[in-house]
Amino acid sequence: MTSPRFSVVIPVYNGGEAIDATLGSVLDQRETDFEVWLVNDGSTDDTLERLTRWQRRDARIHVIDQANGGVARARNAGAAHARGELIAFLDADDLWAPDKLEAHAAFHERHRGVEISYARIAFLHPDDPGLEAARTHSTVPTGALALEQALGENPVCTTSNLVVTRACWQASGGFREGMQHAEDQEWLARVIAGGARAVGLQRVLVGYRLSTGGLSADLPAMYAGWRRLSEEYAEGFDVAAARALYCRYLARRALRAGGSSTQAWGFALEGLKSSPGAFLKDRRRGALTVIGALVSPLLPRAARMRLFA
Repeated sequence: MTSPRFSVVIPVYNGGEAIDATLGSVLDQRETDFEVWLVNDGSTDDTLERLTRWQRRDARIHVIDQANGGVARARNAGAAHARGELIAFLDADDLWAPDKLEAHAAFHERHRGVEISYARIAFLHPDDPGLEAARTHSTVPTGALALEQALGENPVCTTSNLVVTRACWQASGGFREGMQHAEDQEWLARVIAGGARAVGLQRVLVGYRLSTGGLSADLPAMYAGWRRLSEEYAEGFDVAAARALYCRYLARRALRAGGSSTQAWGFALEGLKSSPGAFLKDRRRGALTVIGALVSPLLPRAARMRLFA
């Protein structure tokens, strides 16, 4: 059997209707040489039935049903079945632009020595119908990601933005299972520290869904997970600078998703105290984050979400 160009891996837990839009964006790809591995991670709703219907609809789609074990284990299970030259991960509520796989295929064809690619992201609010509705997009640095960048603000941002060669993935051993947060960032830091190259495409190819659900509890947990991760690399890079960048990212995420203004200011202050120089190295981003955190208590949540997205 001929191997496909791409293996798409999507972990799903209680995906609801969102998974339909996500899979629709996959089947709308201009690059059609792919297989899809849907991993039902012990869902308690009708997710398995939904996934099975999609499997019947398209022979490229395969479903794995397993007991709940967390997103890292689910992604690993899907990737273990991958036959494609390139593995592309996607979360069950995110979207891809129609030229996503086509762009990554062309990039890896031109740059055979690059193991990992990613792109710019469109930040979507729950009521945004697609990538074209996004008001804000991520930025992508030039050249290969340094360990400090991967552990700091991490421009990859989400696993839905990650494309990796199957050879690199297999050599890495996959995501570390059992982590509550930052399992994708841990993997990225680990492979970059081991010599892999991750390079960004200057194109918006991923729609990342923002949600305020559980945000106030989620951000501190993310920060706690990051602190544990950073301890593993404390000897190899400037932890204070990376902490400043990560706190800036968390502050902006709180503002962008309509989270607590107190929380946003707390992360901004933590980042400034850790390394003012790193926090403000990108003067525009650093200054706007501080100003946004200061004035956000004066604005309704909906206004903050729009202004600081």
